Amino acid sequence: MKWQMLTLVGEDQPGIVAQVTDALFRGGYTLGEASMLRLGGNFTIMMMVDGGQSEQALSACIAPVADKLGLRFHLDPIHGGLHQHRVPNFQVRVNGADRAGIVAQVTGLLAESGFNILELDSDVVGSQDEPVYIMTIQGYTEETIETLETALGQLETDEIDVHVSAIETLIG
Repeated sequence: MKWQMLTLVGEDQPGIVAQVTDALFRGGYTLGEASMLRLGGNFTIMMMVDGGQSEQALSACIAPVADKLGLRFHLDPIHGGLHQHRVPNFQVRVNGADRAGIVAQVTGLLAESGFNILELDSDVVGSQDEPVYIMTIQGYTEETIETLETALGQLETDEIDVHVSAIETLIG
């Protein structure tokens, strides 16, 4: 298959997913893995798309619906395919006073520990005067939970709480 990564971003509104996926279906495209979520009042879609056609043909298929919905879109040819999902075995949750560099610090320590981030979600809650950053990371490593806890332990202060837990996945 000849996969393209289709990325769309725009102001959140009802019907984005329905209209985008309908246009792709009607254009004869196959959807692979996808991630769609709302961030700060905007909606973003990243999805693997294949239809055995050129990048120009895919652009022509998606442009009318993107224009109608006020979405910006981008296409990138990608290597890879389906059925390559890696199952996360650990989750890291960070809560604390929002400050510059918190994501870089946490992810840097995880990378040094051989942790491969598979998914990262974050949000800023609280008030403008007292923002609180919440980050949940799922990933995979061959290391032990104790190794991750030790690596992340240097982040724990009165203003930051870090919790590492194993993810039990039943497959069968």
